[in-house]
Amino acid sequence: MSVIPFSATPAETLDNRGGRCMYAQVERLRSLGPAVPVRLPEGVAAWSVSRGDVVRMLLTHPGVSRDLKKTVPAYQPGSVPWLSPWVDLDSMATADGREHARLRKLITPAFTPRRVERLRSHIEADVTMLLDQLATRPGDEPVDLHQEFSYNVPTQVICDLFGIPDDQRPEVLRVFREVARTGLSEEESVALYGDLVAAMHVLIATKRSAPADDLTSFLLAAREEGEESLNEHELVSTLLLMIGGGSQTTINLLDHTIRELLARPDQLGILRADPARWDDAVEESLRVHCPVMHLPMRWAKEDIDLGEGVVIRAGDAILICYGAHGRDPGVHHDPETFDIDREDKDHIAFGLGAHFCPGSHLARLEARIALPALFDRFPRLTLAVAPEDVPPGQTFIGNDISSLPVFLRHT
Repeated sequence: MSVIPFSATPAETLDNRGGRCMYAQVERLRSLGPAVPVRLPEGVAAWSVSRGDVVRMLLTHPGVSRDLKKTVPAYQPGSVPWLSPWVDLDSMATADGREHARLRKLITPAFTPRRVERLRSHIEADVTMLLDQLATRPGDEPVDLHQEFSYNVPTQVICDLFGIPDDQRPEVLRVFREVARTGLSEEESVALYGDLVAAMHVLIATKRSAPADDLTSFLLAAREEGEESLNEHELVSTLLLMIGGGSQTTINLLDHTIRELLARPDQLGILRADPARWDDAVEESLRVHCPVMHLPMRWAKEDIDLGEGVVIRAGDAILICYGAHGRDPGVHHDPETFDIDREDKDHIAFGLGAHFCPGSHLARLEARIALPALFDRFPRLTLAVAPEDVPPGQTFIGNDISSLPVFLRHT
């Protein structure tokens, strides 16, 4: 039995296989109602929301909270290990109202468009270095572009941005790779959460003893007039949120865009003829392959009647499918087709309302730099497998690709 109460009986278990299986289940759940009760790991149940109009409404609904501890007072932190990295933290992602505003104020100055633009030359240098390394690989043997490029661009940028020392990076990257997996055992989840927190404490201790020009040092020193600085748990929580959110989502954005363009040479041809169109490619990729499908979790503060006989009761968990809005045929015509000429590319890949992702400018800049550079450097790049055989990650949280085999064809 779950330690988190739920008012309805789950209709089915949320699929953990990712990719086409995940998309197919989202479509089926959308057809069943404005919200459908589903089973999640460790006996947790939640309302799955996959209709575009309902997603948008609930993301800004005053009766929906991100704070489990306040909304469900009976919940004991740590009692659902797989959820701990998502709900047991004290960051702007798990706070509402004044507390959310306080935490967000301390962070957003580091991610203004002007500050992010200053990172352009640094990102360009990282991308060039990775492409130089790729150029040493044989052109007629399969290369995993996910591992060799898509993964490395954002993780290198985010590690540099937060000043993570070289000797700490392997462990930091390991724990963040694991956190989105939803098939871990209870024991593995407990160990992972401990490792996540421990890695952040090591980083904090390093920056306390030797502060530098990086975002970890910035957060340690950040204060807002009339407000308290981040306490230790808030600092750990914020680092987990920003480092994890600033890397895996951009990895997925790069992977999906590369796969789509290699599968659709006509679309790639448009971009080659008019490089100013790359923004269209990035936005269309965010729409059709949202990097985060489900982000645990929101909670009802009051009864919410969605119609069609569906009432979310106070205290119920709500699992909003961010990727469903862009793929909803009620929102977009032929939503599964990647088309950079599509006039309406509306998506909620970075959220909506007060919790809109402050790192959206950075993610877009990384993609806008990395993608044209890759295709310019390797103009004959091709997939080494059929597009439908590119393997997805095993998770319902991220919209991951586990490998992206290609032929570089540079000779």
